[in-house]
Amino acid sequence: MTEARESAGPNDGTRAGHRPGTPCWVSLMVHGLTATEEFYGALFGWEFEPGPHQLGPYVRALLDGYEVAGMGQLPADRHLPIAWTPYLASDDVDLTAETVRSCGGTVGVGPLDAAEAGRLAIGSDPSGAVFGIWQGAAHGGTALTGVPGTPAWNELVTYETAGVAKFYETVFGYEEVPVVSTDFDYVTLHIGGRPVAGLHGVGNALPRDRGPHWMTYFEVADADEAAARVTALGGHVLEPPRDSVHGRVATVADPEGALFSLIQSPR
Repeated sequence: MTEARESAGPNDGTRAGHRPGTPCWVSLMVHGLTATEEFYGALFGWEFEPGPHQLGPYVRALLDGYEVAGMGQLPADRHLPIAWTPYLASDDVDLTAETVRSCGGTVGVGPLDAAEAGRLAIGSDPSGAVFGIWQGAAHGGTALTGVPGTPAWNELVTYETAGVAKFYETVFGYEEVPVVSTDFDYVTLHIGGRPVAGLHGVGNALPRDRGPHWMTYFEVADADEAAARVTALGGHVLEPPRDSVHGRVATVADPEGALFSLIQSPR
């Protein structure tokens, strides 16, 4: 992470009228939905309500009554990677999906309607990193940010940023702001002058068994306490809490192996 995220309250500019390209939702597909609800409910204080079932059982996570994330049940015969997936806003999912294909990416799901909530597609960039596309209708996306238990930042971890940055710029209209450094490959993606996501090139440090992937950061009040709670709840700490210019950060995994990061922002 190289840019501070702008905090946002309920129903501010990050909720209504997400500008195209802005990460507007995060979703997780798992095999054991009930157990996963228990894990994240205990970790972040989330409660859950049913959501659209076009792709199978699905729930929306609520914090203080506001929608903050989604989780769904994978079919028993589908052995897909368990991972948090960011959804990027679009005014026209069908057109965005076509642009993804024409720029060397793939579209594996959709475009399809999610009842009255909106229209979605799930695709991958040319390096194979999976992301969603969301055209909101009744469901606009994440309704609360800037407080513990909410998504704070999304970052693509990939081999190198040069080629893939061009893909995201063309598809979503981002402005690229690279970090000028001889040994740090990082590009921040801006929409309307505001940082909304990052691309981090790590070269051969990328795990061979995972490949390029998007990482979601969740805000917490205390990174050390939250990391300890992850372990107590059956998850794993991959990178212990450490200080960064943006706060205290840890990388963890839930009991099914979905990676995510915890960030305790400076107050």
